Amino acid sequence: MIRFQQVSLMRGVKPLFEAADVTLNPGDKIGLIGSNGAGKSSLFAMLRGELHADQGEIDYPAKWRVAYVAQETPALDRPAIEYAIDGDTTLRRLEEELAFLESEPESAANGTLIGELYSSLADADAYTVRSRAEQLLLGLGVSMEQMQQPVASFSGGWRMRLNLAQALMCPSDLLLLDEPTNHLDLDAIIWLEDWLKRYQGTLIIISHDRDFLDGVVNVIVHIDERKLKRYAGNYSAFERQRAAQMILAQGMMEKQARQRAHLQSFIDRFKAKASKAKQAQSRMKALAKMEEIAPLRAAAEFSFEFREPLSAPNPLLVMEDVNAGYRIVNEKDDSVTEKTIVSGINFSLQIGQRIGLLGVNGAGKSTLIKTIAGELKPLAGESHIGKGLNIGYFAQHQVEMLRHDESPLWHLVKIAPTTREQELRNFLGGFNFPGDMVTSKIAPFSGGEKARLALALIVWQRPNLLLLDEPTNHLDLETREALTEALAQFEGTLVVVSHDRHLLRATTDQFIIVADGKLQAFDGDLDDYRDWLFKTKLANKAGAAASLPATTSRTATSSAVASAPAANPDRREQKRAEAEERQRTAALKKPIESRIKKLEEQIAKRTAQKAAIDTQLADPEIYDAARKKELKTLLTDQAYFAKELEQLESEWLAQQDELEKISA
Repeated sequence: MIRFQQVSLMRGVKPLFEAADVTLNPGDKIGLIGSNGAGKSSLFAMLRGELHADQGEIDYPAKWRVAYVAQETPALDRPAIEYAIDGDTTLRRLEEELAFLESEPESAANGTLIGELYSSLADADAYTVRSRAEQLLLGLGVSMEQMQQPVASFSGGWRMRLNLAQALMCPSDLLLLDEPTNHLDLDAIIWLEDWLKRYQGTLIIISHDRDFLDGVVNVIVHIDERKLKRYAGNYSAFERQRAAQMILAQGMMEKQARQRAHLQSFIDRFKAKASKAKQAQSRMKALAKMEEIAPLRAAAEFSFEFREPLSAPNPLLVMEDVNAGYRIVNEKDDSVTEKTIVSGINFSLQIGQRIGLLGVNGAGKSTLIKTIAGELKPLAGESHIGKGLNIGYFAQHQVEMLRHDESPLWHLVKIAPTTREQELRNFLGGFNFPGDMVTSKIAPFSGGEKARLALALIVWQRPNLLLLDEPTNHLDLETREALTEALAQFEGTLVVVSHDRHLLRATTDQFIIVADGKLQAFDGDLDDYRDWLFKTKLANKAGAAASLPATTSRTATSSAVASAPAANPDRREQKRAEAEERQRTAALKKPIESRIKKLEEQIAKRTAQKAAIDTQLADPEIYDAARKKELKTLLTDQAYFAKELEQLESEWLAQQDELEKISA
């Protein structure tokens, strides 16, 4: 087990941990969470032995093998698959010893040692290592062709996948993963989640992806107020327990406040009276001894909303037989080569659509988004834009496009030069850029703060079409939640690429897959997509279970494969018919469910507007003669909202009836 006992750590002048205690059991799968700068990475460094606590002890068995993802990747000529296998250092050491002995002159002693090495290599699964590495790399999205390419030919994000593969190849008792999903697409995240569920060592993950944490971990360790607090269950369970603790703490604070007020009242009334002096002194001592209960602080809350679009053309955009891709100019002879990524696109965007784009990295999702945004011109076909279309585009590398030598205020002034500075300051304050931060250069800002600024600039422009390409990169859990809530309330049209399943579930109602150079609709939700992946694309990767470390069972198989039915033709036909019926029902229900969701949002909005008017009408002063005109307007608006609510609720009931008929 791992024990932190009275651990204290300072980094510079900042205390990260003060007398922190926590115990983690063998086989626990732990999510390590806390605000940016709370000390998550420093805790990992202490477990790796790279940092030492200023006070206290960190203990775990000395024989444990610790695996983690390297942050740097040298530009090696070594093939990617060999680099991944290098993660199994024990195997590589045995191979080196064998190579040395086989290069020596033959002798009886040598022969004995060579025989022992072959036995050790068999125990280390040397004869399946290449197959295991291939399956693992395939799961992480590296193709068979890419595996033979040198590490130096991979971009930064892909090199991080290779480093992750190395860590997973390493037989380990303790696996430390710091934001492992950052450079993965959704397909690879789903595969990794399945792999980690079957890992039998102790796992500690730092992640801002709540769905990933929910799917993998059974313990949460929260760094809060420089302490380590353990919670049983996944991230959702932690949120429930945390909320209950805050309610309890608030009740205790209120009770103590009443006790303090009662004591203080007695002291104030009787401390000057000789007959009550002793009792007053006694209560003063009691008040002084009463240790004030500190409030249980929630993480700093952050919220914002997208302002209502100024216009809404319908359709917003229509693409006819469009080929999306790149034009590459040869500088030597000015010749142009066209590289098509996605072809034959027939696609339109209507008011209120909320689309999630699925597909592996490199399939063409970003290319499609750039073409919709007008950053890339179609290589073929026609793209027709609705009059009044106003696009808000968050690119994957949007943060890098900011001017790092300028301030948040400077960036906003560039797009709103005629707006009063105070209004701009107030707006940026709503995005957690207070005081001097508004006029400070953004160079030292964190990645999350820069991403928040990029979002603020888009929100200011009041788009009617939002195109978001991995908007949650760099964002912590609280800011991701704020973005998710804001997008759920956005009244325009949304197209989003994200590996954050929580965001996709909460903000989209239909999916399109970009694969094999084409667009195709996916009729289902993210759970259906996961099942589809394991039955089709990831089915041949189920053997990756064999690549689990030595602490993990070599006989484990993918749940998707293990549960596959026997090859019974009648059963197959029955399942096919059932699947077709489910798809038919889902196709009938989807537009109704989408309409119900939209109606519920409109009902909530109109209810709030009517409630605000009802509050104003409850004020006696509104009936003064001088406010007759204002009263008339309020009564008219009240009648309008009441009538619209009645119509919306009638339609909601009718849609619910339709849904029940289909489900019956």
